[in-house]
Amino acid sequence: MPDSFFTRQPKTSSIMINQIEEYLGDDAKDLLTHECKTISKDRLHLPGSDFVDRIFAQTDRNQRVLNNLEWILNTGRLAGTGYVSILPVDQGIEHSAGASFAKNPDYFDSENIIKLAIEGGCNSVASTLGVLGSNSRKYAHKIPFMVKVNHNQLLTYPNQADQIMFSQVEQAFDMGAAAIGATIYFGSPESNRQIIEVSQAFYRAHELGMATVLWCYTRNDAFKKDGVDYHVSADLTGQANHLGVTIEADIIKQKLPENNGGYKALNMGGSSYGKIDERVYTELTSDNPIDLTRYQIANCYMGRQGLINSGGASGANDFGDAVKTAVINKRAGGMGLISGRKAFQRPIDEGAKLLHTIQDVYLCDEVTVA
Repeated sequence: MPDSFFTRQPKTSSIMINQIEEYLGDDAKDLLTHECKTISKDRLHLPGSDFVDRIFAQTDRNQRVLNNLEWILNTGRLAGTGYVSILPVDQGIEHSAGASFAKNPDYFDSENIIKLAIEGGCNSVASTLGVLGSNSRKYAHKIPFMVKVNHNQLLTYPNQADQIMFSQVEQAFDMGAAAIGATIYFGSPESNRQIIEVSQAFYRAHELGMATVLWCYTRNDAFKKDGVDYHVSADLTGQANHLGVTIEADIIKQKLPENNGGYKALNMGGSSYGKIDERVYTELTSDNPIDLTRYQIANCYMGRQGLINSGGASGANDFGDAVKTAVINKRAGGMGLISGRKAFQRPIDEGAKLLHTIQDVYLCDEVTVA
């Protein structure tokens, strides 16, 4: 394991386009040859080695924030590309430790989370105050820490879906973190309070020189209608992203869109919800997942704030699913992937291999922006 990922690593790829095609299977042709005719890639601010200079240097972020963004973007196997691969392990709170770590009890030990991120060549490791704080003197100078400051704890009976603050921004600063992360459940009854709390936390983080990453999740039982889960619709998640960049998230984390038309479904039957324009569905999106993801990016100020999509739960075809998500994100114009359970719910060498496989998609020049 390398002692430090401070410096740029060589831009090398161990996966060829034919291997990516093999992982994609029947979806390969559609995903790799799709041409986006909704929002042109020429309108986007795409990831690149100059992303901080080109995008963030003109903002109100102070020099220390720019330094930390540069550190994140110049760490690990994707250093210097403008893309990021982040290992997030806050599931010990968000999904309970037993449910998350029973498959691989090694990850009850917080140090192994950080070791996996380094072994896996990640740009950053995102976890709880406790996980990162318990190892900060040993690792905070070796890989950028991203401290998740709020969580949905699952011990209240009955379970409640609410993100509450678990830590102070100053605690992340004191341990040498490069960034903080937070979640807002947009659309939930608690969202107004969460928006205020996270906005205040992001202001303080920027003041202290740390970058900010927002988990922009939608959450409301009404978003499931007629057997369709619109929590992952492009229009609702896109608006969540737009609210997220409004409170100055530097990077947006979002689930990959699986459908569209959430606003339309919630306005059926004489109900009134939000504001819609039919051109969102006829001109700005299509049924292709790349186009749906591009709409998410458009809502991030056309990519001025990078979009990273989540890897999702571990399943029967983790490597294939991870490659597919990475291809969709990259071809849409996204900034990378943030994948946890697929990596840490297996032995560390296999977890590192999965992270490398994701990164190889971003290192493969033949996977282009659509």
